[in-house]
Amino acid sequence: MFEGVKESAISKPESEGDVCDQCFGTGTKIDPEKGAIRCPCKTRGSSQKLLHSARIPSRYANCSLDNFRVSHDSSQEKAFLYAGRLVLDFPAVDKGLLFMGPAGVGKTHLAVAIIKGLLAKGFPCVFYEFGSLLKEIQDSYNPISKSSELKVLAPVYQAEVLALDELGATMPTDWVRDTMYQIINKRYNDRKLTIFTTNYLDEIRSDLKSPSDSAERPMGRKEASERLREMATLEDRIGSRLRSRLYEMCTAVKIEGDDYRRKKI
Repeated sequence: MFEGVKESAISKPESEGDVCDQCFGTGTKIDPEKGAIRCPCKTRGSSQKLLHSARIPSRYANCSLDNFRVSHDSSQEKAFLYAGRLVLDFPAVDKGLLFMGPAGVGKTHLAVAIIKGLLAKGFPCVFYEFGSLLKEIQDSYNPISKSSELKVLAPVYQAEVLALDELGATMPTDWVRDTMYQIINKRYNDRKLTIFTTNYLDEIRSDLKSPSDSAERPMGRKEASERLREMATLEDRIGSRLRSRLYEMCTAVKIEGDDYRRKKI
């Protein structure tokens, strides 16, 4: 069901008055195996073009729902089921997903797997790592017009489904928060489906409490600063307005478990 993108033919009505006999003008048809898929008459470009436009990093190119390894932790299985259900039900989906949890538990894998599953159904999707997106916007800034190049922001605004990885990872300066608000609020107002991943939770992790509260040695200034940055909540990182919108835009799925990268050492 979640195999790679298949090549699909593009059909186009001969005139504006013609109605597709597969989707009857709705743009969506029912596939016996995949459920609701984008009708070929609405597909723009080949599957390879869609895949290229999705901007999936090469490191995650092979990520799929089929090869997602679920550990003994039930939260990973729950996240996997949420991801699979979204792919199966789309486009009849009202909310995206917000994968929350520490590094190395599979958040990005699942976000990419959702993108690839929807690409296989013919729906255009885009993946961005948030820090890289901010860098692209900064690099495209035009001091004369005082605006970022539309070619950078247009795919982010217009993508039918956007996966935004590492939300909140960039230090929240005023510019970062304003740009983040502009992007997410635009998709919120346009009712565009968005998938987010973040290392930050809605509460401070109990295992990161300051050792100064116990009998252990007090922290130095640098250590305290690093620990404070680690302990920040998602709302601290993105602001209360955006966190409020995310409650409506997404279902929060908390994933726990060990960092799989450390297991490879």
